[in-house]
Amino acid sequence: MTFLSRAIQLLHRGGYSCVLCDNDRVLTSRKSGIAPLLERIETGESLRNICAADKIIGKAAAMLLILGGARAVHGDVMSVAAKELLEANGIEVSFCTLTAQIVNRKGDGPCPMEQAVASLTDPADAPKVLRAALNRLQR
Repeated sequence: MTFLSRAIQLLHRGGYSCVLCDNDRVLTSRKSGIAPLLERIETGESLRNICAADKIIGKAAAMLLILGGARAVHGDVMSVAAKELLEANGIEVSFCTLTAQIVNRKGDGPCPMEQAVASLTDPADAPKVLRAALNRLQR
């Protein structure tokens, strides 16, 4: 079993929102949205060569995974923008559903995290922009 297939299996069987696997670690989270990835990036935790499985992978999550150095990413739902960005950075991609855009939790518009990174081209800019967006939403 590959690390990516292990991450996918744990995602589905364990009720997690995000699973990260490599040679030495299995990291899981039930937090929603980009929080699990953003927290790991902000603490400086290495995601180099990690295989990630997540319920939803949009451009925001893709940028964080690229910045972290992931080698493979699965999204149960993945946006076209995320797929193209991950592939352009040499990251293996798999998904269950490919969608034009990630919608907000109410289902009535685009995801605010996706809106926050829409104009970004450099993944290094994503953590600061995403943290600011999360802080605005939490007020």
